Order: sequence, then C-alpha cells, then structure tokens
Amino acid sequence: MTTHSLTDNDRWQIALAKDRRFDGVFVTGVHSTGIYCRPSCPARKPLRKNVRFYPGPTEAEAAGLRACRRCSPNTQSTEEACVLAAIAAIRADGAMTLDQLADLTGYSPTHFQRLFKRTVGLSPAAFARALREERVREALAKGNSVTDALYSAGYSSPSRFYEETKDRLGMTASDWTDGGKGRVIHWSVVETSLGQMLVAATDVGVCCLSFCEGEAELRARFPKAELVQGGEAFRDLLDQVVAAVEQPGQDNSTIPLDAKGTAFQQRVWQELRRIPAGETRSYGDLAAALGNPNASRAVGGANGANNIAVLIPCHRVVQADGSIGGYAYGPEIKAELLKREKSEP
Repeated sequence: MTTHSLTDNDRWQIALAKDRRFDGVFVTGVHSTGIYCRPSCPARKPLRKNVRFYPGPTEAEAAGLRACRRCSPNTQSTEEACVLAAIAAIRADGAMTLDQLADLTGYSPTHFQRLFKRTVGLSPAAFARALREERVREALAKGNSVTDALYSAGYSSPSRFYEETKDRLGMTASDWTDGGKGRVIHWSVVETSLGQMLVAATDVGVCCLSFCEGEAELRARFPKAELVQGGEAFRDLLDQVVAAVEQPGQDNSTIPLDAKGTAFQQRVWQELRRIPAGETRSYGDLAAALGNPNASRAVGGANGANNIAVLIPCHRVVQADGSIGGYAYGPEIKAELLKREKSEP
C-alpha cells in the first residue's frame, strides 16, 4: 500500500491500533511534542488535533519534527533487519531450514517463525515455496523448457513441483507455456440478467467466467486448447455458475475452479474469496491482509488478471475512499453485483 492510497482517517485508525504492518508506510507527526513516530509506537495516544501524517522521516523532519527515541522511526529495527537478512538468505539458497535461519538471525526457531510470518504474511517455508513457483513462471515466460525451469528454480524433480502446486494452480507447468495445449475446454455463452456471460471449464473446473465476451476472447486466453461448445457433462456446472451469478452472495465454494495465475496472483485470489458477500475491501486492505502493506499496486494487478469473475469476487474491491472504482466488464455490472449481495438476507 502506498501512502497515497490511505486516507488520514485510515492512518489514524492504524496508529490507534499500533499496527506494525504499516511501519515504513508512513510516520505519525505529533506537533504538540515536536516528534514523529512509527504507526506501532507504544507511546500514549496523542490528541487527534495535534497529529499530522507524513510519507516518511524526510518529510517529517522538513516540517520541523524530530524522531521519537522510543520507536526510532528513522532507523531500521533489529527485527526488520533480521527478516530482511532471512529473505536475502532464502533468495540465495531456498533450501535453508528454519533452524538455519534462526541461527542466522539470533532468534529461537519458534520466535523467528512468528516474527517472519507477522512481517511477511507467510512462514519462511511458504515464502521459499512461493519464490520457487515465481521463478518457474518467470523461466517459462522467457521460453525455457519445463524441465529446465523446474531445476533452475530449485526443485529436486518435476514431481516435487506438481506435488506442491497441484491444489493451487489447476493447470500444469506445461499448460502455462503451451497456451492450454492438450486441454479440452467446454464453453457456452448464456443470457443472464446482467447480459451475455461466457463460461468455460476444463475437466478440473471453471477456467473463465466473463461478461460480453465469446469464443474469440476465450481462444485468445487458451490459443492451443481444444474448445468444445456445450456438452452434457458441462451442463450441470453451467447451471451452478448461472445460479451463482443470478444470486450472488451464496456459498460458491463447491464450484470447482481451474485458475491460471502466478503464486502471488493465487494468494490474492484466495484472499478475494475470503471477503464476505455484501462487504468490500480496498487494494490496501488486501495488501495488508497478505502481510505486505506496500503491495497495493501488485494486488491491483493481480485483481485485474482474474479471469473468473464473481466466483473469484474481484468486484468486491473498491477504491480507498469507498468509490466503486473500475471493473473489466463495466462499473454498471460491478455496482449491480454489489447491490444484490448487500440485499441478500
């Protein structure tokens, strides 16, 4: 989350909660005392009328404030330095164990595990796995073979990659680089109260749900897949999807999905599915929930890359000021989906 995506009221609530996840995102200036602090500073709550917020120490000091000696907002904390050192070590050698990382930082394994997860949003092991998956996708995007991509990313064997990612990716690594080659995708365009809707599914689950699109757009997403219109086996799934769109807010967790995305995109989409029907979140809220308040722009990119509307509810993401914001299929459809969810009993 960038400073510009937060309102002053957001910053005030963060400071009241002493939320350490926003340390480094902004500083709190208390003009009655002439000091500025981290959002997580344990000092007593100041009066709101005396508080102003600044992007960082440079801006606060330019306004005549000095750094708080208690929380040292102009220096990197020991904990922050240790987490950054561990991240660098994982990037250099993804095979490091928790005990090795703890020795590196001087903490006990249990304490370091809690510290790392609190700061990053993932355990060290999960972070290392996500990093390996990202490296595979980067290598595939550059045209490397699947085998070369897996070994260069640090996997001991292809089976290890498939074991770690099969529940999140749906499509295999070769599908990523081959545009769905070898896959059969059943699809249909149906009329709904929101207009024409494209639904497509592999044998794993729904891989595309969009509005005002058809076969041409589907083929652009999966240029080497075999596209089959309709089909009896597809009908039951199609009926479930139509019901989910016509009555948004119902439990759609039983509808299988086959989502194609990077490890980070998958994490964002999982977080989207945790937003209760009838509620909304900002990009900054999602970034904070993922443990990386500075990632609001990346979260926005992942949100925009979602090919499965409604079932992965990217329509529940709004601007920080509460305005509805953009939507790939038009703000009218987004507004109607939100309206229906809020009116559900």
